Amino acid sequence: MKMNQSLSESCREIAVRARRASDGLATVHRDRKDRWLLQSAAALLTLSEAILAANTRDMEAATDLSAANRDRLWLTPERLHGMAEGLRQVAALPDPVGFVREGSVRPNGLEVRKVSVPLGVIFFLYESRPNVTADAAALCVKSGNAVILRGGKEAFHSNTAIYRILSEQLAKCGLPIDAVQLVPTLDRDAVGELLKLKDLIDLAIPRGGESLIRRVVAEATMPVLKHYLGNCHVYVDRAADLDMAERIVLNSKCQRPGVCNAMESLLIHADIAAKFVPRIGASLRERTVEVRGCEITRSYLPSALLATEADHAAEFCDLIVSMKVVSDTESAVDHIRRFGSGHTDAIVTGDLKAAQYFTARVDSAAVLVNASTRFNDGFELGLGAEIGISTDKLHARGPCGLNELTSYKYVVYGEGQVRD
Repeated sequence: MKMNQSLSESCREIAVRARRASDGLATVHRDRKDRWLLQSAAALLTLSEAILAANTRDMEAATDLSAANRDRLWLTPERLHGMAEGLRQVAALPDPVGFVREGSVRPNGLEVRKVSVPLGVIFFLYESRPNVTADAAALCVKSGNAVILRGGKEAFHSNTAIYRILSEQLAKCGLPIDAVQLVPTLDRDAVGELLKLKDLIDLAIPRGGESLIRRVVAEATMPVLKHYLGNCHVYVDRAADLDMAERIVLNSKCQRPGVCNAMESLLIHADIAAKFVPRIGASLRERTVEVRGCEITRSYLPSALLATEADHAAEFCDLIVSMKVVSDTESAVDHIRRFGSGHTDAIVTGDLKAAQYFTARVDSAAVLVNASTRFNDGFELGLGAEIGISTDKLHARGPCGLNELTSYKYVVYGEGQVRD
């Protein structure tokens, strides 16, 4: 930001530059965008020491973060390789810009095409995870959008190191240098100033805690793509293979407990509760997971704390799980409808009818059968990466990748037709 500029003026200048970049980016051939992605992936690995050093500074300063948020903040060589692989996967995906979604010829000879186009300028706000800097930039540029990145203060040095690498590669590949910008101030008021600019910014995407998302929704003058909570359920049906169920429950809860697609609530059919509750309780205890259960759960697992309604609705983002024994699949669905967040829910069963009932009645962005909730992720579902997971129904739902960062327009070809 320039000297003698007010915060409002500086934020508007960032948005104006992003708008100009989006105009130039909208018609860039995919070859240049893919070259940028591949060169950026290589540069992230070549310059990994600088990124890891910056991340170490952030980690050393993050003394007040929870264990889950420290895990989100932490970069390792393996995570850097995953970040680079995400860019390579995005490069390998088809370019959504200019794709004809539908086409028809009218009786009067008009040729009608529904064509994908970029959204324009995206304001992306995120907390803790510096790898998201690369994911968001990759998806936005590949889909023809300019992006304004605003990471959390806890990851400032990591985000800046990654952003500088991406920016240098933009210039080398002949792409608009302002197609990716990082807000250079940690002043919280900058967020509010940018959220006022509906004339320049087309979409805001917050990715982080509920308080951040609610603030963005309250202040934004442009549409917001978001989810508030990730209270994800696994329901173990009476027809479940219990070995499979144990693997899925432990992976869903324990692999990365601080992420939004981790299981927070476990439902167990009453017919198998006497066998499965003690078994899964012991396995969770071995992994230091605190269980908060209903009265029936506690009759089989005395070490469990008594769950409240708030526990059943909670996104713990920690090694804590609520557990409830339900009488049947219908009761499991009713519980999810009451306490769920519409994010990710799974059933473990060998009964096709139970699976069909569950997938038809659970109205979440992702519903899984015999698989971990952790698979509701853009990378895992073949999107290359994701800019976030939406629990809204308009205009995008679930993991949001390239296609979800485009809109469409109708392009109509005629030969002199006029309307009667």
